[in-house]
Amino acid sequence: MEKPPKKLLEQVRDVIHIKHYSYKTEKSYINWIKRYIIFHNKRHPKEMNGKEIEEFLTHLAVKENVAASTQNQALNAILFLYKEVLKQELDLQVNAVRAKRSKYLPTVLTKEEVFAIINNLSGIYQLIVKLLYGTGLRQTECLQLRVKDLDFAQKQL
Repeated sequence: MEKPPKKLLEQVRDVIHIKHYSYKTEKSYINWIKRYIIFHNKRHPKEMNGKEIEEFLTHLAVKENVAASTQNQALNAILFLYKEVLKQELDLQVNAVRAKRSKYLPTVLTKEEVFAIINNLSGIYQLIVKLLYGTGLRQTECLQLRVKDLDFAQKQL
């Protein structure tokens, strides 16, 4: 008995797993692909092309007022769908209305402020913050560290 073909989002998950993308990337890409399909009244992406992508991205910028990085994330998810899952090349010149980049610089702490925070922590919390600050790990990467990830001889993660 032959298995029915997998649904589109199951195919997306499979490709994401094969490429070893993070769980957060998987959640994000699945969400954007769903939103893209729903925005176009549940049409299959094979029936759509660059024009529909532009419409969706313009909608995000104009109607939903998303940040530029959010709009780029949506675009990357949709491009992943077409290139990696559907194996469909897009002749794409995205002329969508682009979201405006923030004019503000992020607020960062001075070294002294960071050390003051670290010195007011203790135990595992201090260790976690030191690892985050010293290695540049993401929070989830740090929390998923295991002993096998440490090379004490080389003093490396």
